[in-house]
Amino acid sequence: MKTPFEQIQNDEGSSFRFLHQKVLAQQFPWNYHYHPEFELVLVFAGTGRRHVGNHLSYYDDGDLVLIGSNLPHAGFGYDALGEHEEIVVQFRDDFLGESFFDKPEMINIKKLFERSQQGIQFYGQTYQEVAEALKKLIGLSQFERLMGLLDIFQILAGSQEYNLLNSIDTRYDFNQKDQMRLKRVYEYVEKTYQHPINIREVADIANLTVPSFCNYFKKVVNQTFTDFMNEYRINKACQLLMTEKSIADVCFECGFTNNSYFSKVFKEIKGKSPLEFKKLVLRKS
Repeated sequence: MKTPFEQIQNDEGSSFRFLHQKVLAQQFPWNYHYHPEFELVLVFAGTGRRHVGNHLSYYDDGDLVLIGSNLPHAGFGYDALGEHEEIVVQFRDDFLGESFFDKPEMINIKKLFERSQQGIQFYGQTYQEVAEALKKLIGLSQFERLMGLLDIFQILAGSQEYNLLNSIDTRYDFNQKDQMRLKRVYEYVEKTYQHPINIREVADIANLTVPSFCNYFKKVVNQTFTDFMNEYRINKACQLLMTEKSIADVCFECGFTNNSYFSKVFKEIKGKSPLEFKKLVLRKS
C-alpha cells in the first residue's frame, strides 16, 4: 500500500480550497499523504515540524511553504506547541483552465510551480508580505480571493528569499510499512527524548538491526538518526526557552548531559546560542 491519497474538495462556488483554522497542536496526527493539488501553507507563528518529501526540519517563528502536485507531506501542526493557527490554500495546476499559466504574463508563476515540486520554504520579507496578504483573504468574496491569490503567486514567483527542500531527483516512495515504522520511531522519540536514547531499542522498534536501521533512516528521512534527535531536542529546547526556565534546566530537560555540548548543537542548528535565543524571545514578548 502506497502513501495515502487525500481527496481535496474545492470550496463551494470556488475553483480552489481556502482553509483557515486554529486547533490545538496535540490534535495533529503524523499524517504523511499526497494529493494532485498544489498546497500553500502559512503558519502564523510558533514552532513545529515540517515534513515535505524526504525533507524533515523545524520552523521557529511561523512558516510559509509551497508544496508541489503529488509531493508527499505531513501536517505542519504536528509536534507544535499549544494552539496552531494556519491558512492552507489547495489548487490544481489547471484550476483556471488548462492553458492559463502558459500565457506570457504567467511565465514566472509557471516556473514557481515547477520549482514547487521540490517544496519551497519562504522567509524574510517575503514571508511577512505574503502572510499579510493571505490573512486579508479570510474575509473576502470568492472572486476577491482569486484575484488576491494571483497577486500572492506573483510575489512568490519574484522572490529570492526561499529554500528548496528536496533535491530535484529525490524519489518519494514511502509505502504503508515505511509510514508505520517511522510513526513508531517518532512516538518512541517523543516519549524518551529527555533520557539517553538506546539506538538498539529504536532499531528493535523498527524491526531492523542497528546498521540496517541507521541506513534505512538516512535513506527515507534524508538525515542521520543522530541529527534527527539533535534537531528534535533543540526544537523542544526552543519551546522551553520561551518560559522562565534557566538554560541549564532546559539543557537537561531536553536530554543533553552537559551545557557546552548543548550550546554547541543549539548554535549549529539555530545559528545563535541558547542565551541569544532567549533574549530574542524576551524582546518579542
